[in-house]
Amino acid sequence: MSKKQFKAESKKLLDLMINSIYTHKEIFLRELISNGSDALDKLYYKALQSGDTGIKRQDFNIEIKADKDERTLTITDNGIGMTKEELEKDLGTIAKSGSQNFKEDMNAGNSDDKDDKAKRATDIIGQFGVGFYSAFMVADDVKVTSKAYGSDEAYIWESQGADGYTINPAEKDEAGTKIVLHLKDDTDDEKYSDYLQEYRIRELVRKYSDYVHYPIKMMVTKTREINQDSDDENAPKTETYKELETLNSMEPIWKRQKSKVKPEDYNEYYKSKFMDYEDPARVIRTSVEGVSSYTALLFIPGHVPYDYYTKQYEKGLQLYSSGVMIMDRCKELLPDYFNFVKGLVDSQDLSLNISREMLQHDRQLKLIEKNLEKKIKNELAKFMKEDREGYEKFFANFGNQLKYGIYDNFGMNKDMLSDLILFTSSNERKKVSLDEYIEHMKEDQKYIYYAAGETADKIEMLPQTKAAIDKGYEVLYFTDDIDEFSMKMMQNYKDKEFKSVADEDMAGDADKDEEKLKTAKESNKELIDFIKETIGDKISEVSVSMRLSDSPCCLSSKGEISLEMEKTLNRMPGAEGVKAERVLEINPDSAIITKVRETLEAGDKETAASYARLLYDQAVLLSGIELDDPAGLAKDINSLISK
Repeated sequence: MSKKQFKAESKKLLDLMINSIYTHKEIFLRELISNGSDALDKLYYKALQSGDTGIKRQDFNIEIKADKDERTLTITDNGIGMTKEELEKDLGTIAKSGSQNFKEDMNAGNSDDKDDKAKRATDIIGQFGVGFYSAFMVADDVKVTSKAYGSDEAYIWESQGADGYTINPAEKDEAGTKIVLHLKDDTDDEKYSDYLQEYRIRELVRKYSDYVHYPIKMMVTKTREINQDSDDENAPKTETYKELETLNSMEPIWKRQKSKVKPEDYNEYYKSKFMDYEDPARVIRTSVEGVSSYTALLFIPGHVPYDYYTKQYEKGLQLYSSGVMIMDRCKELLPDYFNFVKGLVDSQDLSLNISREMLQHDRQLKLIEKNLEKKIKNELAKFMKEDREGYEKFFANFGNQLKYGIYDNFGMNKDMLSDLILFTSSNERKKVSLDEYIEHMKEDQKYIYYAAGETADKIEMLPQTKAAIDKGYEVLYFTDDIDEFSMKMMQNYKDKEFKSVADEDMAGDADKDEEKLKTAKESNKELIDFIKETIGDKISEVSVSMRLSDSPCCLSSKGEISLEMEKTLNRMPGAEGVKAERVLEINPDSAIITKVRETLEAGDKETAASYARLLYDQAVLLSGIELDDPAGLAKDINSLISK
């Protein structure tokens, strides 16, 4: 028979489809196996409709055969097969989908009980057409021999690519389809002969088609011991033999009834699938039907992955279409702040024939992502409530990622995440959520108070912290670099504003006598001006504080940048030189401040200046900030000791 031209014509179109739709050539096997699974589904559906009891699902299978000498890979199914007209229609038109048409016809049919049973029993996952042509990524010749169920005739369709195809009569005993690929010659960039290796075929089946619900079989090489009846020590002790083996497990754990899956089953699946040595901290399983139907099986790791803070770490969930893997890491399914979540999504609404570029614009995928975001958030909130110890361990591992999520995108996700974060509290050093802090608040308390520093111990040494605690306020300890930045994005939580105990406006206290404060400022004006002149532009101002009981002074800040934020920003490349507006608060009732004032009034400005610099350096050190002039500090100490 003469060669026919493709209706979608042109080599350019075929090349465009193969190169743009598929990122990895290896998926050709997934596509052909999926088409075989479709053919088996179609025959089973037809048998259910007609009441043909001679066709049993357990008799169906897909078989793979590799011939290294001939460089051929054969995929055979005993499904419904194709007539000559179907070969012409479905394989003669690029992007024509026989399976898709079948699925549409099936959905448009009568919905009596028998039809409904048939519909539920089938799950068309491939689309003969686009997926089939992925074979030409690895093969320079493709033969499709098919015999339709109930027909006495078989035909062979053959093509070397976009130049066209032929259809001729053939011999075939049983209904079904056999696809024979003659693989291209190896190149420096592509080793096509790898697809003839047993280990590689097994790897691809397990990776992409492990959950196809029909057995995928292949003759594999095995080794067994030989009974030793000979006295010859050099006689072989083992022999190799061939055995037909099922390569896929067929039943996904996420499709089993929940009541029949034990926690240890999920744990073992997680550890084997995601190469972890520790059980997950939490398992999330959800199924949704509606505008976007899918099943998701998600895991919260029990520890931080070794590469989590490296450039090599990639977020994303495995993406399946009716049990057939489309993508190993689909980034579009997870927001960055939940990038630690591992797992998979299986949706029958997604086509196998889709590239990463297309997925980024897929409406169904965006709906799934939004639903998963809410589900993960709700499960984490539930985790906190049901297993506090476990949640605190999780938060120690991944809490900073949630805080970054609050800070990122100008706080756009703060409402999603703010009730999930924990901070160390001044009350017994326990971890508390913001909701728990509000429950503990004094009746007339306006603010959520916090203090920032390197560690809880260092924070408690700050005079400002002690002053707030002495007033009966609970203080949240911000010990991570991201904490204050996240707080700035939140601004408030349930109408309660955040306030740092180191803020300059905490120096005044409404509970104190305002007249006393005014008097202290006036009586210490000369001292305040002298200290400001001595310290210079290192500080923006000197103020009298009524909150310091035991300490002579402390360093606070005003404006948007705090002292801790200054330290964090100055550690970042390119952001050096950031300065907070520093305020030196002095305690007018302190014996040391009294000493400085008396020294100044006695006219000894040189000694008074040494005292002033020493007070400032002391406040800087207490704040955990590196001194600008350590030598100057040593000089002032030596000068005062020698007097």
